Amino acid sequence: MEIIEKINSYEDFTSLTKEETSVLCGEIRETILDTVSKNGGHLASNLGAVELTVALHRVFSPERDRIVFDVGHQSYTHKILTGRYKYFNTLRKTGGISGFTNPYESNADAFVSGHASNSVSVALGMAKARTLQNKDYDVVAVIGDGSLTGGLAYEGLTNASQSKEPLVIVINDNNMSIGNNVGGIAYILQQLRINMDYLTFKSWLKENVFKTGTLYKVIHNSKEKIKAALLPNNIFTDMGFEYLGPVDGHDVNTMTNVFRHAKEMKKPVIVHVLTKKGKGCKYAEDNPDIYHGVCPFDKETGKVADQKASYSDLFGEYICEIANENKKAVAITAAMSSGTGLDTFKRRFPDRFFDVGIAEGHAVTFAAGLAKQGMIPVFAVYSSFLQRSFDMLIHDVSLLDLHVVLCVERAGIVGQDGMTHHGVFDVAYLSMIPNMTILSPASFAEFRDMLRYAVYDVYGPVAIRIPKDCEGRYKESYVSEERSLCSGTDITLVGYGSEINELLAAADILKNRGYSPEVIKLGILKPNSFKETLASLKRTGKLLIAEEVCDSSCIGGMILEAAEKANIQIRKAILINLGEGIVAHGDSAELRAKYHLDSASVASEAIKHLSENNE
Repeated sequence: MEIIEKINSYEDFTSLTKEETSVLCGEIRETILDTVSKNGGHLASNLGAVELTVALHRVFSPERDRIVFDVGHQSYTHKILTGRYKYFNTLRKTGGISGFTNPYESNADAFVSGHASNSVSVALGMAKARTLQNKDYDVVAVIGDGSLTGGLAYEGLTNASQSKEPLVIVINDNNMSIGNNVGGIAYILQQLRINMDYLTFKSWLKENVFKTGTLYKVIHNSKEKIKAALLPNNIFTDMGFEYLGPVDGHDVNTMTNVFRHAKEMKKPVIVHVLTKKGKGCKYAEDNPDIYHGVCPFDKETGKVADQKASYSDLFGEYICEIANENKKAVAITAAMSSGTGLDTFKRRFPDRFFDVGIAEGHAVTFAAGLAKQGMIPVFAVYSSFLQRSFDMLIHDVSLLDLHVVLCVERAGIVGQDGMTHHGVFDVAYLSMIPNMTILSPASFAEFRDMLRYAVYDVYGPVAIRIPKDCEGRYKESYVSEERSLCSGTDITLVGYGSEINELLAAADILKNRGYSPEVIKLGILKPNSFKETLASLKRTGKLLIAEEVCDSSCIGGMILEAAEKANIQIRKAILINLGEGIVAHGDSAELRAKYHLDSASVASEAIKHLSENNE
């Protein structure tokens, strides 16, 4: 590595030749591949955006200008080129750099980017602020074609097209989000992508006329007319944007010239760039969905180490069982069929599988329509992505008490994806939704039974929280509001989901120290009268509840409220959770230890207070 070590700022690009730029792109790819193979992360999308990002950084200064990436899946090159090359090997590690753009990490990161489709709205807001403050900087939004399946993108585009604000919107079109794109916008982009007559004409014009410098003005005007004839209006020009493209997303020099032109136009401009996901790495090019978000793997072969079965893997198996016996069961995903384990369902029941694109709000309302007409929709969605559907959950599902089943994946700490992906708010927002039932399995067997319970025995909306973790020590199944796993008289330990494994281990530590703990496992979080927990608290008078959620509206607070109403005196209440819920990225076990949610910390907290009472 030689050139890459010299690039830390916008100014460092000015001296690079065409050949050096090509070498730089190769070095960046090698750096990304080397790091992601060791740390895990988002590979294919970042390999596809190398030249695109280099070209952007040759035209726009990330320290002065604002480059807003729509989802950090494509921001690794940006991080490398903005002073973080030396630390790139810490990617996604505890205390290292994050896998998404984050202004807390660098001023070169214009905005946090973990959820799709928001870049245009953010960029337009920044452009408006620039105008109102009479400042001089450029604003760019980089949005993938996958993110264009999200409705928020069109709210931003509609406003931006009529704003007259100087703004460059780069569509990184690789014909995919995580899996293949769906919907009307995918078709529109495909038509633009395959209409290469105009590109061919431009290439000929450049080689045979522009290099002479003659007739430039005449040819330029004629070119615009020919463009209009060969490329009729599209959705973007109809909205009011100046449309440039499609452009080869792996030709740095061409993109550099186009970006400079777009910058000089001083109006809302769409630059349509064609890239290949996984570019430069054959196994990532051939299987871009597999190498979208990936665990550590062998760099030479691409072979991913064997992984333990996850809740998501088994969800695919369990939902197929139900669909096989019940023709009313359907499955919905928001562009996450592989991430949520629905690939098998997609193959076996194609007529009952619906990928709505990155449109979680639509997915919930779509599910409501299905439920209203007698179907049983099961929507598999990450906890942090479901946040977008809050209004729909209330207005479109709960008001009519519709039987919509939510498989809320990545509940709790998710590790290296960090603050944009930790599922720490769902208990708070789901618990306030009328008629909602919330289930929290602590084992694979219990998840299977809870899924069947949700489909067949619950009336109204129901959410099943499943963690990213694999199964732990607890392997039983007992679908109930709560259950005592071991009796005791000194302190009541309460938890749910994968945290049960930590509590059981903490109870062992306490027993070895001569204490008598009782462990209560919550299975149904809502509705729950906490009768067994309250009965235990009458005996012990001390509560410790550990939850991988934010403090606001946590279950611990609900238990304290129930105890107060029942006039039960609690001498000590220890609520261990994630505070306000803004949790950095890192190894899941290390994060649990940091927030005192691991077994050793739980036992230590309990012993501290038990010792105080014995003094």
